[in-house]
Amino acid sequence: MKGFDLSGKVALITGGNGGIGLGMAEGLAQAGADLVIWGSNAEKNAAAQAKLKQHGRRVLAQRCDVADEAQVEARFAEALQAMGRVDGCFANAGVSQARAPLAELPTKEWRRVLSVNLDGAFFTLRAAARHMAERSKAGKPGGRLVGMASSAAIHGAARASAYAATKGAMLTMIRALAVEMARHQVTANSILPGWIESDMTAAAMNDAKFAAAVLPRIPLRRWGTREDFAGIAVYLMSDTSRYHTGDSFVIDGAYTIF
Repeated sequence: MKGFDLSGKVALITGGNGGIGLGMAEGLAQAGADLVIWGSNAEKNAAAQAKLKQHGRRVLAQRCDVADEAQVEARFAEALQAMGRVDGCFANAGVSQARAPLAELPTKEWRRVLSVNLDGAFFTLRAAARHMAERSKAGKPGGRLVGMASSAAIHGAARASAYAATKGAMLTMIRALAVEMARHQVTANSILPGWIESDMTAAAMNDAKFAAAVLPRIPLRRWGTREDFAGIAVYLMSDTSRYHTGDSFVIDGAYTIF
């Protein structure tokens, strides 16, 4: 379908140097999009950039700590200068939480998780929304905003209250954006992954006790992979989703409904 052709479009993916972010970036590149990827690890950025360039697309890799407001503003401005525009923004960067009951959770850990997962998403989406609104006022409406939430937003994530709080907040922030940005023909949607293989989840998935407890609760009987997010990224970035906004896409092998 021509609607899935992303040629001429530019997508920005935070945390795009690995895991789900890289999986989405690969799908977008295969569909024809040029890419901007943000990550805090320069070596991973370079490796991801080299991999993505194999698809023949323009790829800008920038080192950025999304918890730093000034860095987000500076890197976004640099991306616009280099690429000319940003048609889609995927606020995907995030950190896990040191597991602890809420009653024992240190304030420092609470704030660390919120600074990346929530403040970082806010800084990123704000920069993108501002750009898309300005472009709309100049007679070129349209754009895509996507927030990476988690199944932890909709099921009881015991001993991970800080992480769950950020992901629940992502859902409501995205819904607000869907209504706010509709006048500019900009859509906003969120993605809720379940248990996905990545650097963040490696320790848990390599734990035999954890795997024995969780895998039987996933009806598809496997962990998700980064490749499982290529299709949803292309759909949300494409013209085929131009009337689909304010939604939440659960991609978890049916974990949360079983």
